[in-house]
This record gives sequence, C-alpha cells and structure tokens, in this order.
Amino acid sequence: MDSVDAQATPNNTQTNEGIVGPQEEGMRLDAYVATLPGCPSRSACAKIIERGDATINGIVAKVKSERLVLGDRICVRMPAAQDTSGELVPNPYIHLDIRYEDDYLIVLSKQAGLVCHPSPGHVDDTLANALVAHCGYEHLGLLQGEDRPGIVHRLDRETSGLMLAAKDDETQRALQDLIRLRVLDRRYITLVHGDVTVDEGSVTTGISRSTRDRIRMMVSYDPMAREAITTFRTLERFEAGPRDEGYTLLECHLFTGRTHQIRVHMRHIGHPVVGDPLYGVGTKRSQPRNRGLERQFLHSWSIAFDHPRTGERISCTDALPEDLKELLDGLAPRSMGRTLAGERICPACE
Repeated sequence: MDSVDAQATPNNTQTNEGIVGPQEEGMRLDAYVATLPGCPSRSACAKIIERGDATINGIVAKVKSERLVLGDRICVRMPAAQDTSGELVPNPYIHLDIRYEDDYLIVLSKQAGLVCHPSPGHVDDTLANALVAHCGYEHLGLLQGEDRPGIVHRLDRETSGLMLAAKDDETQRALQDLIRLRVLDRRYITLVHGDVTVDEGSVTTGISRSTRDRIRMMVSYDPMAREAITTFRTLERFEAGPRDEGYTLLECHLFTGRTHQIRVHMRHIGHPVVGDPLYGVGTKRSQPRNRGLERQFLHSWSIAFDHPRTGERISCTDALPEDLKELLDGLAPRSMGRTLAGERICPACE
C-alpha cells in the first residue's frame, strides 16, 4: 500500500487510512482492511464494514467484497490498540476444533484467519484467548510468556490445520524439546505454482528477517541466520493452462520451525505457494493464477509424536478445509496423475 496513517479518536477508537497501491489493486475491501495497522481479525473487519465504519474515497462502504481500484483512499474507524500485558481475557466464542485432549496437552485444528496469540490489533480474538476460556489460565503452560498461554508452536494466521497446546510448563517444555530434537513429526499439504519435476527433494538454508521489510523472512547465507530444513514429496501435478504454468501438490515435512519456513523455501526453489500474499504472485494480473484463493494454500495435515508424559504414540490427521478442497476440485480435470505418495496421502486429506 502506498501510505497508511493512524489517528486517535475519542471513545477508544482510532481511524486508519490507506491508499491502494499496485500490490493491493483488485483486493477485496475486507482483506485490505485486515492489512491496516491495528486491525482486528478479518471477520471483525467485515463487521466494521457492515456497520458503516469504512469509507472508500469518502463514501461509506457497505459491501465487504467490493474490489478496490488503484488510488482508492480507504478510511476505517476501528478499536484502538490495547495493552496486552498480564492475563488474557477468556474468549469462549472462538470455536476450538479439538482432535485429542488429556490432562497434559491438546491437539487441535486451527481455522484459517485465527491469530495464535495477542499482537497489535488482536487482544481478545486469538487462539490463546480461546484456550484460556477452555482450560483456565492456571491450567496452561506459560513458558512462552503470559500472553501465549499453552502455545507450543504457532501457525501463521492464514495457515490452517493441526497444532499443539500444553496444559502445564513441564509438558510445554517437553514438547518444545521434541521440536528442538526434530522428532515431532509435522507434515503440511501445499499447492505451489509450476511443475515440480522431482518426486521428492529437500531444501536446507539459513532463514533470517528481511533487511528491507520487517514482516518478511528471507533465505540468508549469513552465519548468524537460523538453519531451516524442509523436505517434500510430490503428490499430484496439474498441467499448465492458458493463464498459468500449472501446479504441483506437495507434502512438506518440517524438521525445523522457522517463521514462514515452507513459504520462504518454496519461493526459493521457484515454486511459490498458491495464494501467498507475501511470497507468492499477488498482483491483479496474476490473480487468475491463484485460482481466486485469498490466503496461502498451506494446511498442517499430520502431526505425530511420543507423548512426553505417558509414552503413548499420538498421531492425528486433518482433512483439507473446504476452500482448499474446492480449489483442487476445480483443477481435477487438469490432473496429470498422482504419484505413489499421492495415492497414499491424498485420500486421507479429502
């Protein structure tokens, strides 16, 4: 976006303004509002629009799906940023899709659009708030900090699927050790642009924060960059169309847990994740290549580990959510066939 301004207003609200730049042209209004500083969740942004608190070029906007034009000036009145220190407010209205739970830990499926823990603009609408409502603040591990109760590892806001939460410090520490020792098995399904010609491969690089954009991460060969290891298996290929270069469905296996790791690695090998707003192809001209998807096609579909307190083997899988299924259904006539790995894994995701 070309410019963004935030001004304090009475009644604990603030007014944010932005001008639509080339990267945002064609974006839905609610998606654009969600990118403004201090914005709440995208669902909350939709409500802001519906109650008339957003304008386009001075005219009140009522339709959240309205597509923006280059140069549009957007003005939004939204809740002011709040202090996130101390205990979190429980939020029982956020649905928790729990796949396994005992006295020590939870395996749950996070929906796309849900932020894992409080951050500017997200005070009481996060997964952490929902966990506090479900377990009680005193029954969650706090090793990650008081604002991240129970969180063992996180998923990006628009990434869906399985993740872990811990009910006490000891379990939280033990699960983080499993990640550190690379024995907690986490696998993701992703659809990437182009034809990945190999049936399996690996990417090992350093990853660090971009020196140009603090939101983005990048592959780095600096000795201080953190090692990141991703292996992948090709599941299915889709032939090129008149407005794209084809697609490849992959299963990615994380051996490390760096911020945006799969998204950065896929871009690094020349196959960015479909729908990725940071590392993919996001201009209006390239929107057809994203097949209408407005979030990255990335889903945590499988997680397996030895329970650190009971020794039991825990293994959970999670089928693709409807938006990702619909995209694959639309590509089905262009399928070039599944690999052996795809024949085994894809039915479990459907």
